[in-house]
Amino acid sequence: MATLANQGVASQMAFGQHGSAFVDDGAAYQPPTGKVVVAITMLDNATFTVLTPEATGDCFGLAASSGQGTNNKLVDSSNIFPKGMTIYGRWTAVTAASDTDAGIILYLGPAKSPVSTP
Repeated sequence: MATLANQGVASQMAFGQHGSAFVDDGAAYQPPTGKVVVAITMLDNATFTVLTPEATGDCFGLAASSGQGTNNKLVDSSNIFPKGMTIYGRWTAVTAASDTDAGIILYLGPAKSPVSTP
């Protein structure tokens, strides 16, 4: 698996080096072992019923954490993300509401490696 140690490899990740998935039926999506969802592009207006951050405090989600910084709020199922928008983060599970007509594209990246202590 590639690392993000240099800018060239980091840039390649943004173009799908680690794969992508398409969901349009409201089904739950979980990335393969060793990967997380790093970006989500809306092909139509979308709402989410599940956005599970990889780690508490890493990014916004629907549960467990409101994200980094002060006064950062949780996303709820009434928040509408407009067609054409791409959001970035690190999610281990994603479910768009079933009324998403055109679907969403999920871009994958490597999961964080556990930190080992000597």
